[in-house]
Amino acid sequence: MPNNLCVIKMTLPDSWREFEVTSFAQTLVESGAACVQHHKVSSTYKWDGKIQSETEWSLEIKVSNDKRESLIEEIQSLHPYDVPQLLIQVCESSQSYADWVNSQ
Repeated sequence: MPNNLCVIKMTLPDSWREFEVTSFAQTLVESGAACVQHHKVSSTYKWDGKIQSETEWSLEIKVSNDKRESLIEEIQSLHPYDVPQLLIQVCESSQSYADWVNSQ
């Protein structure tokens, strides 16, 4: 098995409580993600011509390249933002970690 996998980074609203973020993460694992990590971050961005700053939840999702597209579709169908941040990278990892992610 190749030693690469996909990492998807995304955010969720700060208004979500931790159990809601954990529930969202569990849904992603049930939909094919191997692992989802989450923590709070401060985000500054421009929206509707105005600079905004707020706290959000940051999620980092590890998924096999084979399951990437179906997981992205699931995220887009469940995500509360009009334009969700989806940053998608193909990464190399240790062989043992890649084997585990790709077996999920």
